[in-house]
Amino acid sequence: MFVQSHTPFAALVEGDGQQEGLRDKCVLVLGGDWDACRVVAETYGFRNVITPGDIITAHPSVWPFARVFTQYYHTFAKPLPQGIDAADPSKSLKIDAVFVFHDPRDWALDIQIVLDVLLSSQGILGTYSPKNNNPDLPNRGFQQDGQPPIYFSNPDLLWAAAYHLPRLGQGGFREALEGVWAAVTGGPKVGVELQKKVIGKPYYETYAFAEKKLELHRQSILGAKAADVPLRKVYMIGKLEVLLLEDIKLTTSSGDNPESDIKGANDYKSPSGREWCSVLVRSGVFQDGTPAWKPKTIVDGVSDAVVWSLKDSGWDPSSDLQHPDYVHFQPSPDLDPPSGPTRRELARSPNLPDQSG
Repeated sequence: MFVQSHTPFAALVEGDGQQEGLRDKCVLVLGGDWDACRVVAETYGFRNVITPGDIITAHPSVWPFARVFTQYYHTFAKPLPQGIDAADPSKSLKIDAVFVFHDPRDWALDIQIVLDVLLSSQGILGTYSPKNNNPDLPNRGFQQDGQPPIYFSNPDLLWAAAYHLPRLGQGGFREALEGVWAAVTGGPKVGVELQKKVIGKPYYETYAFAEKKLELHRQSILGAKAADVPLRKVYMIGKLEVLLLEDIKLTTSSGDNPESDIKGANDYKSPSGREWCSVLVRSGVFQDGTPAWKPKTIVDGVSDAVVWSLKDSGWDPSSDLQHPDYVHFQPSPDLDPPSGPTRRELARSPNLPDQSG
């Protein structure tokens, strides 16, 4: 099972009670290299996925400063299902949802296109809603004319990459978009906000989704035995490793960012009554000092978090974990590499679609 920050978007293929199903709707996907996120979205079940690269390739005048990226976009752009017809909006492309799957690469183009969509009428590109800036309407008329919802998959402003200092993440892009949105609409000072949905850590939906997927994954491993012994404890260690244990009481979530990983684990209230225990590692955004959100313990790296969690649970790795019903975890020397692509970087790669069903 491989679950990433954007994996909960898969639930919107059929709809989630608030958002109608988007399987056959036109969705705009942002982020990642080339069209890797389009491929992931399609594996989730979305059938009509477009990217900013498709739009700028079909209509270069949308953003006049994209010539330096022209060759790059041509390597993966696909024809749009409809073009942009300023004279006849009924013939123009309609966007039904915007998803930021991963950290955008070309912020300028992406912000311009998202701005166009959010200022449009009904999500139709090339239009401008007559309701915009109407003081008699909620949000001064902005996003009150059938514009599509916009979803972000990761709130992290900073994240740990190969460079020795934290780098801007998807949260940086969102802040930039909100800054431009405020400059164009007047922003909070005139009562306008960017209406959006953010998932990912530390938001409840992400932890609930992960817990559900872990339970389903455990059932697939244990089969009929899963019903005999209810899951009371799950150790979730690191970004790629998941260690499932049977017949225990606690959930441990390990992370390197106090603002997202630790806060989310501390705040999450499991519907099944499982306690979540947060373990902060020093191999990512957090290096030293006093974290903004207090974890149960702080260790040097992911492998140390695994060892600590096993000891804290009272399990004997030499005996209990030899049972074939358990998923084994072997700490390896490259678990917390000092340089090069980090585990966090690899875990956020959009080239690895969710295989959890």
